[in-house]
Amino acid sequence: MKVRIEIDENMNNDEVIIRCSKLDERVQRVYDTIMDITKGSRHLMLYKGNVEYYLPLNNILFFETFDSCISAHTVDNVYQTTYRLYELEELLPGSFMRVSKSTIINLNHIYSISRNLTSSSEIQLMNTHKRVFVSRHYYKSLKLRLEEKRKCI
Repeated sequence: MKVRIEIDENMNNDEVIIRCSKLDERVQRVYDTIMDITKGSRHLMLYKGNVEYYLPLNNILFFETFDSCISAHTVDNVYQTTYRLYELEELLPGSFMRVSKSTIINLNHIYSISRNLTSSSEIQLMNTHKRVFVSRHYYKSLKLRLEEKRKCI
């Protein structure tokens, strides 16, 4: 793979172009990494009461739906968002993943997974008492994503 950087002082916005003969796994990983980097610095507007908060995405542990409201959990707070879970799936970088019908988790904050063969497995998050559950349907894809992240380190 050939990598080239061209500097054009007349450009207003940076642009990354990937030229390839086919879209294989390696090219897709380059694309995903670039997207994660550009999305990773973003903030999300969340609400707590009448106050609006602008939190960095990497501070968010997980999103969950409860009583038709979407909550964003940090280590020590819970905020509300106006987005639906399916909208968040499209908006969030690759470090976030849906692990059940009602939960999207930040993979960077997973501390451990207690596997349960007959029902949902429990995910413990770093530096907090909060836990979420991964359904059997999503467990295999979660393990694959975590393995990919481990290989990249």
